[in-house]
Amino acid sequence: MAYFANLGIPRSGEVLRATALATYEDVPFQKGFGTIVTERVVDLLMLLLIILIALISQTDIILAFLIEKGLGFTSTLIFICAGFLGFLFIMAFLRRSSSRFAIKIRDFINGLLDGVLSIFKMKYKWAFILHTVFIWGAYVLMFWVIKYTVPETIDLSFGQILVAFVGGAFAMSTTNGGIGLYPIAVSKSLSIFGITAVSGNAFGWIMWIAQTIMVVVFGAISFLLLPLLNRNK
Repeated sequence: MAYFANLGIPRSGEVLRATALATYEDVPFQKGFGTIVTERVVDLLMLLLIILIALISQTDIILAFLIEKGLGFTSTLIFICAGFLGFLFIMAFLRRSSSRFAIKIRDFINGLLDGVLSIFKMKYKWAFILHTVFIWGAYVLMFWVIKYTVPETIDLSFGQILVAFVGGAFAMSTTNGGIGLYPIAVSKSLSIFGITAVSGNAFGWIMWIAQTIMVVVFGAISFLLLPLLNRNK
């Protein structure tokens, strides 16, 4: 239901999920939404981990691509250092500033940290961690399976698949279910490894259509069955 709702209104699924838990399972909305926030923080950490693995495994190819586009190693390094220094400056400003905006941002960051640390206080923390790893592994394996549907992408390595996965993940998080942008992002990511636009677009569209159909079908079934199975509520 949550994923289905997100196709229409971004992030509405999280609210719907917490509301459904409160309605049918008597879980207080605040606690239900709190667990969802914790999940999203963990998802962010998992995405950052995959990005790191992708960068390490494909460093040479990515650097060659950046040089081809006019961004040499030195300029890339300067850009990364500038970004890191900017991050440190912002964090120092937020820590010392007493403005309302800074306080809100600081409270938000502290909330995220509390969400991460709350994992270690869970009764079934290892089950949560293992399920998280399994879910993200399944996400990546979806890409691995789809690569066999397009002849030109069959020989892609696991590291190259991760780069395409990262591109698709960013597209999915910035739009309603990746509508329109997802295939383009995946295709552009695959172009780094010499995959043509036609094959890259085909890969992206097959991937997006497959998971969107799955979300629509199971989301619609969930919307119908949940009230029927909980008629007493």
